[in-house]
Amino acid sequence: MPDRYQILVSGPRMLRDWDRVHPTIAHLPFDYHKANVRQHLEEDELIPLLTGVTPIDGAMCGGDRWTARVFDAAPTLKAVCKWGTGIDAIDQDAARARGIPVRNVPDAFSVPVADTALCHMLCFARKQPWLTQALRAGEWSPIEGVALGEQTLGIVGLGAIGQTVARRAAAFGMTLLGTDPKRPPQQFLDDTRLDMTTLDDLLERADVVSINCDLNPTSRHLISEAQLAKMKPSAVLINTARGPIVEQAALERALLSKQIAGAGLDVFETEPLDQDSPL
Repeated sequence: MPDRYQILVSGPRMLRDWDRVHPTIAHLPFDYHKANVRQHLEEDELIPLLTGVTPIDGAMCGGDRWTARVFDAAPTLKAVCKWGTGIDAIDQDAARARGIPVRNVPDAFSVPVADTALCHMLCFARKQPWLTQALRAGEWSPIEGVALGEQTLGIVGLGAIGQTVARRAAAFGMTLLGTDPKRPPQQFLDDTRLDMTTLDDLLERADVVSINCDLNPTSRHLISEAQLAKMKPSAVLINTARGPIVEQAALERALLSKQIAGAGLDVFETEPLDQDSPL
């Protein structure tokens, strides 16, 4: 075994906070090689970085595209850790076939993602973007909003992020519905007064639907034409999870036809978003 292990660091948030993070891991027998990355690395960007560190032992990554070709370029690699929750960008079958464990940090971004979801909810409820737009256009007329406490929030996915969204929404007095294959702790349900139900029932009853599940084969296009048709015409959809959970073409049709009232999107099925997209 080597005295020192060579680690590639490409997680953007870890790199941004490196001066704060590094002292907590400096005692480990690791040499850290920091990548220059803003969001994530594609296959052809990641491979030269891995081959440039010889021998490479591990990686602390963000949303980088770890394909079979990437793993083949790093035969000495021993482990990959995602600084975040979702590991859908990592080809787990390829990693497993090569005996490389893949780990994540489940609660890394629960608070900022939940804050983003609540930001979208408040914008729709209080009409702040539209009020600003009207004022800048020289208009002085009221735009009616609602209080969050008057609304029902349906949360799809009650892991760490979904539960954090629920606790924030409960503080605003929202009525909470949730759906998840795995039932969350009873204490959480008691604290938030969240009612567990089916996806169909949630879609039919919610004024706001927040997507907070991970992306896997069962959740891809979980929200498509049939599901959007179940929502109220006054309801809005918020997705701060993964773009492909919502079928983008179906969402575009639902918005253009006013089948639903709006969407707050932090992610898209294809990124970056096509400039010709109706979104």
